[in-house]
Amino acid sequence: MTKTLTKAPFRADHVGSLLRPDRLHEARSEFKKGNITADQLREAENTEIKRVVEKQIESGLQAVTDGEFRRTFFHLDFMEHLNGFEGYVPEQGYAFKGEESEKRNVWNTGNISFNPDHPFLQDVKYLIDTVDARADVKFAIPSPNMFFNDGIRNPDIYPDLETYAENIIKTYQDAVQAFYDAGLRYLQFDDVYIAGLGSDNVPWNEDPGEERDYRINLAVRVLNESLATKPDDLTVTVHLCRGNYRSTWAFEGGYDRIAPKLFAKGNVDGFFLEYDDERSGSFNPLKYIPENGPRVVLGIVTSKSGELEDKQDVVERIKRASDIVPLEQLCLSPQCGFASTHHGNELTEEEQWAKLKFIVDVAEEVWG
Repeated sequence: MTKTLTKAPFRADHVGSLLRPDRLHEARSEFKKGNITADQLREAENTEIKRVVEKQIESGLQAVTDGEFRRTFFHLDFMEHLNGFEGYVPEQGYAFKGEESEKRNVWNTGNISFNPDHPFLQDVKYLIDTVDARADVKFAIPSPNMFFNDGIRNPDIYPDLETYAENIIKTYQDAVQAFYDAGLRYLQFDDVYIAGLGSDNVPWNEDPGEERDYRINLAVRVLNESLATKPDDLTVTVHLCRGNYRSTWAFEGGYDRIAPKLFAKGNVDGFFLEYDDERSGSFNPLKYIPENGPRVVLGIVTSKSGELEDKQDVVERIKRASDIVPLEQLCLSPQCGFASTHHGNELTEEEQWAKLKFIVDVAEEVWG
């Protein structure tokens, strides 16, 4: 058995978002009504972030996040604060299994660049100060590929997709460096777009042929070039998500279509992969992970319900995955965050912490 890792991603890790406590929901509601100031809202967020930092450390996790407590959606709050983008209320929300999400999105309104005053930079500095070197600080932002979802690019501003891609790449190179300069050493890209390219039940995949292959190749290139100038001691992982809204999902399908490109050529330190149910497909696409390459963080434990998995079943699934990827290259996590949006999944905080402690316990049993 291999021992505890000292560099991220860790044997027991997590995607990042946590259930928003009632106090935070109330504070945000009062802010919208104009009953409290922005400073008072931030102080409420600070208090709750301090609490969940302590809870994560107590759980035995080596990577600690702020639970994404300052965000409404995992991606939109970051995207709308880049130069050249603006948030808006669309006619429809995102489509999930049996449910439509809250209506919110972003679109391209001008030339794209990184905003050096992006509010997330202050957020990550606060988290680093709060953790105070007692654990590794992990911070997640949407993948650059999230800007390629339908309806975001403005063809009047960027008629050429390649020029648009070049601007996104440069923006992310600047963003990655800015987070590094703020003190961050563990960054995660959350990517629904490229995961969707492996599925046949999403709108942008109506053409299963050359157009989709072009988009897959472009997505891998955008990812790699966005990280081409990153500092050597910055760990970057990618979480592939199939949608997570109030315990529902957006699409299904294995990694078979994207694995030969993304797993084989993605220049990242790890892949967080959803493997909590039959929608995820088999472990077979893991054969494209290079030996001694990126770590594979198996999302076997679901964040969509509070029922704890059977420990022996999880251990057996890890062992099956190790028939394809060496055990020392594997880790364990929930399949997604517990609250990709401020609404949160359908489980209690107590169940959430039990899940995270369960992951720590299983990792200790498997890897020692």
